[in-house]
Amino acid sequence: MAQAAPASGGMSQPTRKAVTRGPVPNVFDERTHRIARLAVPVVLGLVYGYWAAANRRSGGPITGWNLLFGFVTAIVFAVVLMALLTAAPRMRREVRALAWTAFIGCAFGFLYSQSGESVLRSIGMSLAVSAVAFAVVFYHYYTHEDAAGHRVR
Repeated sequence: MAQAAPASGGMSQPTRKAVTRGPVPNVFDERTHRIARLAVPVVLGLVYGYWAAANRRSGGPITGWNLLFGFVTAIVFAVVLMALLTAAPRMRREVRALAWTAFIGCAFGFLYSQSGESVLRSIGMSLAVSAVAFAVVFYHYYTHEDAAGHRVR
């Protein structure tokens, strides 16, 4: 039986290489990013508008007013989301976290109010969702950016 003879210095310790992360690879070209900057908020707006219209009709028949309500809700949601996506990178991380929290809280509160619940319950649920959203977004920005807003990781 052949075995390797022990080397001087005892057992060797595995060496760890420093993990250096370069820039994130860009898989898509600039044209695809330009289309996605418009398409993603529009698609999310359509989903949100459909959801709000479905909550409002409570399983009843689809009417013209219900369709109009859904499309107006979709347009408003998409425009506000595009504005937030445009303005958020220029904000400080605390203000950005508050902006996303307000958007999430208002969006949830509006959907919840369309289900026929009372205004006080809608406000309470919206504040609860906002508190959780603030904790998550605030933690994310504080662990991934420095005070100047530059990505750490």
